[in-house]
Amino acid sequence: MDSGSVALLRELLAETGWLERARELGLALRATRSPGGLLLVGTPDDEPWHLTAHLADEARFSGLSQLTPTLLRWAPPPDAPPHLRVGLDRLEQAGRGETLFVLAEQQAPVPLLERVDDARRTGATILAIGGGDRELAGLAHDAIAVPRDGLVTFDGAQHLVSAAAGEADQRPGLRERLARLLDKVSGPRLTD
Repeated sequence: MDSGSVALLRELLAETGWLERARELGLALRATRSPGGLLLVGTPDDEPWHLTAHLADEARFSGLSQLTPTLLRWAPPPDAPPHLRVGLDRLEQAGRGETLFVLAEQQAPVPLLERVDDARRTGATILAIGGGDRELAGLAHDAIAVPRDGLVTFDGAQHLVSAAAGEADQRPGLRERLARLLDKVSGPRLTD
């Protein structure tokens, strides 16, 4: 998806809440402390190659090296290049300052959920884009659920989050953070 398509998608979604959620998750991705500390994992049948490529581009274009992702693979071939040979055993070393970003359009398999739980216990921040898996959402510090028949597709949500992660000056000021907190605490506004 090119930048013009992302801009059009953002315009169409301006009043839906999707952009705010994508920005929040994008900002959380930026909290990763070091290059390679952003770990991406999918399900055994759907590795997040596409999002890995987009985040690598965002890291390069924005100058935010902490967005440089490490793709974790279920069964990496031993003859693959080193950056494509990182297996799930990398999760055993995950800790504070690192982020595990889980993508699971379908139900996350139990072995993945167990490894996510282990990474959370060792201090890694868990973020997710899922199809509504409650167990995965329960393990995540922050997650976006993408309904099957919703406005945004699973692929579209990934594009929004990766673009938001690379946006310049996206850290909200004190007034914006307080306004957001007040909106969440007070609930929806009712008009007469």
